[in-house]
Amino acid sequence: MSSNEQILLEKSKAGDVAAFEMLIEAYQKKIFNLAFRMIGNYEDAGDLAQEALIRIFKSISNFKEQSSLSTWIYRITTNVCLDEIRKKKNRKVLSLDEEIHIEDGDMQRQIMSDDPLPDELMEKKELRQIINSAIDSLPEDQRLVITLRDIQGLSYDEIGRVLECPAGTVKSRINRARFALKNVLISKRELLNEEYVK
Repeated sequence: MSSNEQILLEKSKAGDVAAFEMLIEAYQKKIFNLAFRMIGNYEDAGDLAQEALIRIFKSISNFKEQSSLSTWIYRITTNVCLDEIRKKKNRKVLSLDEEIHIEDGDMQRQIMSDDPLPDELMEKKELRQIINSAIDSLPEDQRLVITLRDIQGLSYDEIGRVLECPAGTVKSRINRARFALKNVLISKRELLNEEYVK
């Protein structure tokens, strides 16, 4: 941690909101990206990132500095997202094919397409969708380690601190997750160029 970051941390612990905003600025995009990878929805990810920031601010005075600040921030963000995933499992799911009942009769739901208009972005977008869908299809624990390692770029030790388990366990979880992801992508090989799946 740089000396400037340490000063901002001490001020944040004392309740200085401006110092906290400066301290957290470097992490905001990573917090959102982690939430998005775990939840798969921009709107919800934004809400959860805000919730994580609120929890981080409320808890920062209790940060003991036994791990790096980034690890502590990722742990809180991960917990916020896992809480939301557990809540969603208990909610009723509404089918997009289900008709809407109004006074004048029933009508079909209309879903606006989010496809980009320029043709040159289409292939990249489709590839991203296939990969995101493949990641989303993984079990929660595998999706989390893939996100922390391959998307957020955390080291095995950092992930171990976030998940509170040994680095060896992290490595085996990542290997299993990558193997599972590869199998999902192989099953979608006809949608991908050969160069992406080997």
